[in-house]
Amino acid sequence: MVFAICALGCYKSIAIKLKEGMPLKIVLLSKEYPPHIYGGAGVHVDYLSRALCDLDGGKHTVNVMCFGDQHHRDKNLTVCGIDPACELPVWNERHRSIFDMLLRDVFMAGSVPSADILHCHTWYTLLAGCIIKQILRVPLLVTAHSLEPLRPWKQDQLGNGYHMSKWLEKTAFENADGLIAVSESMKRDIHRIYGVPSKKITIIYNGIDDKIYRPKPNPKVVSSYGIDLGKPYVLLVCRITRQKGITHFLNMIKHLKPDVQAVICADAPDTDELKHEVSEKIGQFKSKPVNRVLWIAQNVPREHLISLYTHAAVFVCPSIYEPFGLINLEAMACETPVVASAVGGIPEVVQDGRTGLLVPFRPRCSKDPEPKKPEQFAGDLAKAVNRLISDPSTSKIMGRRARKRVEEHFSWKVIAQKTMNFYEHLRHNYP
Repeated sequence: MVFAICALGCYKSIAIKLKEGMPLKIVLLSKEYPPHIYGGAGVHVDYLSRALCDLDGGKHTVNVMCFGDQHHRDKNLTVCGIDPACELPVWNERHRSIFDMLLRDVFMAGSVPSADILHCHTWYTLLAGCIIKQILRVPLLVTAHSLEPLRPWKQDQLGNGYHMSKWLEKTAFENADGLIAVSESMKRDIHRIYGVPSKKITIIYNGIDDKIYRPKPNPKVVSSYGIDLGKPYVLLVCRITRQKGITHFLNMIKHLKPDVQAVICADAPDTDELKHEVSEKIGQFKSKPVNRVLWIAQNVPREHLISLYTHAAVFVCPSIYEPFGLINLEAMACETPVVASAVGGIPEVVQDGRTGLLVPFRPRCSKDPEPKKPEQFAGDLAKAVNRLISDPSTSKIMGRRARKRVEEHFSWKVIAQKTMNFYEHLRHNYP
């Protein structure tokens, strides 16, 4: 009996070691993937997929399933876009994106014949992940880039489809074998809202390619967007959504020092109503030329965006909800100090007084994340921006510290290895 128990223990130990050395077949499920990217989650999956391919001498295979017409293979990376040639009927246009998502998820689920690990990103692919998990009997991992219950403004965009997105997220979190939170703040929210045991959640920050995102001065590019390089400018880069606090940025402008330019790179509006609201607010500045406001409404090429970061005096992130804030890393990597709202995971990225300044943020209530005193919040943002613009030497020091922090803590190689370690942990503990 003792011999049998020892033999069984040795067998399990050998099996685990063999499992550790085996190449993995990783399936990443994402709505976004190049060239169809509009948010941080898409950027995350883009870099993560390539960084995973480089681990362990490139022995692992990565298959990205996404929404779109992408179809290509590069060594051990395969990308397959899902673009069904049909539309489902809807009686409310705001529900169209929900039904489109459901259709693509079903196609996605039927397109994965095998996998060792399933890794979902954002609620758009959670149905596919749950279906594939049951069919293939493999571990399901979800990276939580945001939480639907904390984005109530999504109901303006999705109508009652918002209740569907919350239900899908809750169901997937309950069925997932593991979750990745992109910040300590996000981990607390997952546990608080969904009751997911803390031991089931690991924290792995977002990352950035610091070889691509680095200071790249290019006055010609900056001037081509109508920016006057003879005067300082503050920069906002975001989607046109309530979450990113674009209206608070616009309200901040009237409190800035005279002649400070405000440059807004913003597209992909959640709704036509919000786009109209932003357009109207920006139009009002034309009659008050104290601070020049430039709205770059088209998609800005990455190389151009890096130059815009590099020349900016300050990057501003006025988000009312931000689980991590990848956009801040992009600015920091270009040695630009950041002024940001102290919400979610931002304080884990931006060090107050060292790499930028954090602005206190008090929401109205748990169900309404808008600031309790919006005018005060806008004024506080401006006060922090004015402080940095008035002290260029301190701003420069903060910018250099920001770059160093990115290099030391947010490289994709480190993040990919932590993700791979979690994959192995899930496989070893999968029943």
